[in-house]
Amino acid sequence: MIKEEKKYVAAEDCPIAATIGVIGGKWKPIIIWLLIQETRRFGELHRSIPGITIKVLSRHLKELEADGIIQRKQFPEVPPRVEYSLSAKGRSLTAIMESLAEWSRENVLQKAIVSS
Repeated sequence: MIKEEKKYVAAEDCPIAATIGVIGGKWKPIIIWLLIQETRRFGELHRSIPGITIKVLSRHLKELEADGIIQRKQFPEVPPRVEYSLSAKGRSLTAIMESLAEWSRENVLQKAIVSS
């Protein structure tokens, strides 16, 4: 039996667009990048991302959790402590994120330095 490869006729058929729908945007790649390095608490994430509002950070964390990219662990303490880390699905993005970072260093950040 010969497996036929699907032809992409419309933009919504592109698997890259589906991925960008989950991890794309202004803040989600930064959140993922920070969580690749280590587990972080909400306040640590907020302080590490200048310009993001608490409301937006909270919404993105909920979306990433719903998509299975991150895990939220709540500790039964007073005051409440919550930690965020990448799930196995989220960790599978590590090589992709590192490739994007390398591409950016070579093609975007270098040009910015040269232009200055």
